[in-house]
Amino acid sequence: MKSHRIPSSPPRIAPVTDELNRPLWSVMIPTYNCSDYLNETLESVLIQQVGESNMQIEVIDDCSTDNDVKAIVTEIGKGRIEFFGQERNVGSLRNFETCIQRSRGKWIHILHGDDKVKPGFYKEVENLFNQYPSAGAAFTGLSGIDENGNLIYHSNYIQGYPGIIEDWLLKISKQQSLQACAMVVKRSVYEQLGGFFGVHYGEDWEMWVRIAAHFPVAYSPENLALYRHHSSNISSRFLASGQNIKDIRSVIEIIQSYLPAEKRREIKRISKRYFSIYFTKKAQGIYKKERNGQVALKQAHGALRLHFNQTTLMSLLKLYIKVLIRYKGAN
Repeated sequence: MKSHRIPSSPPRIAPVTDELNRPLWSVMIPTYNCSDYLNETLESVLIQQVGESNMQIEVIDDCSTDNDVKAIVTEIGKGRIEFFGQERNVGSLRNFETCIQRSRGKWIHILHGDDKVKPGFYKEVENLFNQYPSAGAAFTGLSGIDENGNLIYHSNYIQGYPGIIEDWLLKISKQQSLQACAMVVKRSVYEQLGGFFGVHYGEDWEMWVRIAAHFPVAYSPENLALYRHHSSNISSRFLASGQNIKDIRSVIEIIQSYLPAEKRREIKRISKRYFSIYFTKKAQGIYKKERNGQVALKQAHGALRLHFNQTTLMSLLKLYIKVLIRYKGAN
């Protein structure tokens, strides 16, 4: 069952057969138990007022149990948004694959059902593709928001001006620098390279590195995408089991083949250290917010096993002390 839900190699994406009636855009919205946010997601696309002949909008639901997703789409979309429901729960990777296979447009935006875009997102990306036709993908800056839509942060600038990113492969292979809500990929690129595979956590990072190894990528520093942080998303669920760290270790190994041979060892070391410190900070945040010592220590231990460094080691020791003090105080 696991191998069926997690492809071991990039799924093949079949070309679109009807070239004459293709829209420019396909906004494909995968959903699973994120109905609390879906209204905002759909409205953020509809408000851009891109005509039906130029933009396909479709929700692909993976058997959500929290609400009637089709009813939400019908109410908000009023016939403008298509709906497709999986016959059974297939998992996030297969749902992404369905999104890409069902897309008809030349440019695909996979917008998760809990994320949003700001007005001007599609126009900005269209300008990037028109100005830099060699680009296989394009993305904008983004901001993080919480469950209530409050701003948490703005992403760091990758470069201060719109254009093709210089040495993007070497930059993106060191660390994850974006979220799917900000990224648009030409369908022809998916057709050439295949879909998402291998892991549930970090599958998008692997894809962005794979694309960067084969195509130029364009970027705009405008923060026009909104990535939502909440306790029920996939990233949060994987923290409790430590699967996120196992998956990132796998992705780091996969992307080695995309890199120049002389850069692989250095970039592997940099990426392992980066994610080790990143997961250590996650552990500290979990304990501070939820006082869940078991999950926090699992993250911290996994981070140290990923890469042994002073920052991660000291953070683990401090976390042990905090958990021990709280344990003694409760007895």
